[in-house]
Amino acid sequence: MSAPVPVRVILASQSPRRRELLTLVGIVHEVRPADIDESVMPDERPVPHCERLARAKAHVLATRHPEAVVIAADTIVVLDGDILGKPRDEADARAMLARLAGRTHTVFTAMAVARDGRTESAVEEVQVTFRALTAEAIAEYVATREPMDKAGAYGIQGFGATIVERIEGDYFSVMGLGLRRLVALLERVGLRYDFAEGVTRAG
Repeated sequence: MSAPVPVRVILASQSPRRRELLTLVGIVHEVRPADIDESVMPDERPVPHCERLARAKAHVLATRHPEAVVIAADTIVVLDGDILGKPRDEADARAMLARLAGRTHTVFTAMAVARDGRTESAVEEVQVTFRALTAEAIAEYVATREPMDKAGAYGIQGFGATIVERIEGDYFSVMGLGLRRLVALLERVGLRYDFAEGVTRAG
């Protein structure tokens, strides 16, 4: 059997969390963010929205770097049918957290893998429940600045871990990249995850 042949991997995201997760499982990669319009289209539902964005990000980088495999993702927080994106300012962050406090919301993370003109994608759904929060606790959390660049105004891998009561589903998807699902998508475009070599193709 031929030795595994590593491939060039591009992450179409500047998210530190996604970079950390790829590094965690030994996938050597380059970071090249995709600059796309992430606005919600009229009457667009949450799942189609985040999957469309993930595929669009992958397409942009795959067009520029056709020799590489491109990994892209998009994560949204949904409550009462509303998509809660990144907060505009601290007041917006406090308002989001007040809505989420003591309730269960849904996190959708869409992932797309593009290679050789083919794109495969999927969406992970996770239920996240917050503990009850006082206005003072919310203000203290927002003051850490952690919420300001995250969908739903919280990060489960940081200070936000202390306000999450439970999750039902894949923890890494809440961070922004479902690793189990990513491996399956890589296989669907003819690649494999090798524990020693990262993303490879048959030699």
